[in-house]
Amino acid sequence: MKILSNGNNLNVTDTQKGETALVFLHFWGGSSQTWDPVVALLRDTFRCIAIDARGAGESEAPDEGYRTQDHADDVLNVITALGLTRYILVGHSMGGKAAQLLASRQPEGLAGLVLVASSPLSPMNFTATQRGQMKSTYASREAVIWTLENVLTGSAVSEHNREQLITDALRLSPQATAGWIDTGMQEDLRDKAAQINVPVVIIAGELDRVDPVAVVKAHIIASYPLADVYFLENKGHLLPVEAPQQIADIITTHKTRKTTAKSCVTVNDC
Repeated sequence: MKILSNGNNLNVTDTQKGETALVFLHFWGGSSQTWDPVVALLRDTFRCIAIDARGAGESEAPDEGYRTQDHADDVLNVITALGLTRYILVGHSMGGKAAQLLASRQPEGLAGLVLVASSPLSPMNFTATQRGQMKSTYASREAVIWTLENVLTGSAVSEHNREQLITDALRLSPQATAGWIDTGMQEDLRDKAAQINVPVVIIAGELDRVDPVAVVKAHIIASYPLADVYFLENKGHLLPVEAPQQIADIITTHKTRKTTAKSCVTVNDC
């Protein structure tokens, strides 16, 4: 379905059934379909909603408006349009940064925040030269394959998921490509973390080369002293396709959990 947000049509998938909704936000270069393996495992327990970010998937690509604030606004507009009364934000990478910003606004109905290989609220530590190189990351099929094999994944993914990842990366709009590199990933929103008042779950890959363990510990875990943290062994940055069962199990476990103390699993217990 298409939902209008600030003049732009966003592509949204919705399983429609379930008391609590999961709102899935994807990574830079992905789409709502990145979450398909996880949705398939959770759709009988939760209402699952996945959004193509502006400029990605089948959503429209405006010429401007690619700040984290713009992505967060889009998500809230979708939530409002669907009339959700209880939902959990599940954000991956770039989508995780938008999810954190939206959660900091304490929107009505928000019941939790799940960060999956999330970008931190702090600026990402890339030089201008590296950011320039990033703009060719998805320039061709060969470039996408190299990036998948050498940067994004830490374990094998199915051929179907691999082809979907390639398709999504190649159709990422130039506006969205530049928007994240030039603006979104450089924004400093660290002061927003203290305003998040719902349980937080952090899931990270031990082999993540985009947001490595040291970054997760220093810039994400440190911001959420009561979060439950899971480091997944032998997994990289693309956890929705590398570890869908583990993600589904963790989300299901935390469905009714009341966070009262920090919990860490593996990587020397954080």
